[in-house]
Amino acid sequence: MTAIRSTPLQSSVPSTLRRRTLGALLGGALSLGLGLALGAATPSTAAADEIRVVTSGGFSAAYDQLIPLYEQATGHKVVTSRGASMGNAQDSIPSRLARGEQFDIVILADGALDNLAAQGKVEAGSRVDLARSMIGMSVRKGTPKPDISTVDALKQTLLDAKTIAYSASASGTYLANELFPRLGVAEQMKGKATRILSERVGAVVLRGDADIGFQQVSELLPFKELEFVGPLPDEVQQRVFFSAGVATGAKSPETARHLIRFLAAPAAAPIVRSTGMEPAAKP
Repeated sequence: MTAIRSTPLQSSVPSTLRRRTLGALLGGALSLGLGLALGAATPSTAAADEIRVVTSGGFSAAYDQLIPLYEQATGHKVVTSRGASMGNAQDSIPSRLARGEQFDIVILADGALDNLAAQGKVEAGSRVDLARSMIGMSVRKGTPKPDISTVDALKQTLLDAKTIAYSASASGTYLANELFPRLGVAEQMKGKATRILSERVGAVVLRGDADIGFQQVSELLPFKELEFVGPLPDEVQQRVFFSAGVATGAKSPETARHLIRFLAAPAAAPIVRSTGMEPAAKP
């Protein structure tokens, strides 16, 4: 499948919110330890670095809003690659690192980041939680809106659906390995539920290749042409932290930590929340 680049959500986040966020990040720099106070890390007083980041889709919507603010505030250039948190797709983050691609920062689901740290791909102790995400479901606009408000309703929706798409990353791993068996529908899902590699689930639903699609809420909301049905019921919901870590062998480890602190700052929370995620930072 052709990899789909995540689409920035700048049009969906009011410019006033982006300006307020930049102002808060700059104004609160000293107390937050970001080093963004005037004269501390601006292009005129510090050499600009290039920071290489690989990020999974879960945090991408917030990331795409925050990175331009960081570049504007610091003069650093951020070069971004993308891939799934898990799996053996050619462009998944574990596959990229396994074949020796070099990055400064890795952003992905917390469990997957911990695995990379255990493998020596990410510096031990460098993990910083950025935001928590939930799994949701979308359908094409104009089609019946299924009921997933309760566990029983979700089960019936799964049984009634003719075709289902789910992510090959963290959310899909949970669905296939835990939720479907727990609901007693694992056998019925064979042949009609498809694990999507290297593509957003929303794109698959949008072109009609699946009736319903499951993925992190933050990855479904950018598809305005789809109808977002809602999150999974609380009783079967998986809440996953998306976290950042410094890659082993990073060329700019201190600048990498600087950017991670920026992404995790309380002042970034309004943008993170606007993308359907729960900020990890405490106000």
